[in-house]
Parts: sequence; C-alpha cells; structure tokens
Amino acid sequence: MALMRLQKYLSENGICSRRKAEEYIKNGEVSVNEKTITELGTKIDPQKDKIYFKGKLIKNQNKKIYLILNKPKGYVTSFEHEGKKTIKEFLKGFPHLAYAGRLDEDSRGLVFLSNDGDLINKLTHPRYEHEKEYIVETEKPITDFELDLLTNGIELEEGKTKKCKVYKINDNKFGIILEEGWNRQIRRMLAKIGHETKDLERIRINNIRLDNLKEGKIKILNEEEIKKMKI
Repeated sequence: MALMRLQKYLSENGICSRRKAEEYIKNGEVSVNEKTITELGTKIDPQKDKIYFKGKLIKNQNKKIYLILNKPKGYVTSFEHEGKKTIKEFLKGFPHLAYAGRLDEDSRGLVFLSNDGDLINKLTHPRYEHEKEYIVETEKPITDFELDLLTNGIELEEGKTKKCKVYKINDNKFGIILEEGWNRQIRRMLAKIGHETKDLERIRINNIRLDNLKEGKIKILNEEEIKKMKI
C-alpha cells in the first residue's frame, strides 16, 4: 500500500474529520510507532506503521460502516464526557465512529455516524451547504411574523444566519431547514426573538430521514441509503 498522510488515515478510520485531525496532530495527541507527531503532512505506511490516538492503537478499518442513531434527550453527542451520558452507550460492539452534526444534550433526533472520514468531512464542512431539518416546539405560541424573522435570518454573535426554510405546524410548533450548523443555533435564534425552546428534534440530514426509528435505537444504512448520503 502506498504512503498516506497521517490526517487522512485518522479520517478514513473514523476518528475525526481531516480538519480535526490536523488539530489533534498539532496538539501532540497522535503518535506513530510510539513517537509523537506534530508536523502536518507526515506520511505513514498503513500496513507497517502503528498509529496511536490519545494513547490508543487505531485499527485499520477496511469495511466502511454507515448508521444513524435516534439520540434521546439527556445524552451528549460525544464518546467521552466526564459526568455526562454519551451516545457511546448506544454504539457498543461498533468500532470508533465519527459523527456528522452534533446535537446538544437537550435536543434529540438524527445523528449520522460512520468511519468514512471523507463523507463525514463533506457533511460537516460549511462549503457543502447540506440541509438539516428540525421540528421545534416553543413554550409559547409563535406568530407568522416571528417565523418570517427566522426565515430571513437572525443576527447572532457569529453574524447573521443565512436565509432558511420555515413551515408552521401549529401555534407552538414549526419545522425549520438549515444549511448552517452553528452551536445551539436554533435555540439562540429563538431566544433573540423572545422565545424559549421546549423541544427540538432533528429529523433529516441531507437525504437521510429519521422516519420511524425509535429513540435510543440505531439503524445500519443499506446500499441505496448510503448512495443518498454520497456527495
């Protein structure tokens, strides 16, 4: 096998995206043959070299895994978080997988996971502008005027949010389709117009829908579904 860049190896084995891998390398969290590597662009031989991430050996995974999880409230979208319940609880028996699109602890719904680092990177990188659809319930009724405000963009710390699609379900519930993925974006958008979020559920990423998958359950995607995720 030809030599491969270290960050690509981490990505292809589901540790993280290539961009995140560069951060880990710079921070000295990756080693090759027990030697810490901090230089970007370092090349390795996947067949001969032993690659460690935070002290743990990374097994070269040839088989790609693609699955979705219906994350319940009360779980952090992470594999390690001191004092918190994480989605790792639902993924016993699987190798390390990376996820596309974090859901905060108080939110629920669709999380996509895979050891296909290139796909994860494309689903999370802002330039690809993939749609993510949510159903949101507010504590008090939300008006059509306020929904229009959300549609046209809300000024947040990072800047003004992009125009998005919003559809009303009832007085306290609406759907929203975003191409961005800022931290707690929907909750902060609503707070800016005087609303508190009662419930937030993600039901779609790109062309994959949550459908009838029960909370806390996973579904391994079939070939047709995987093709829908490919970019």
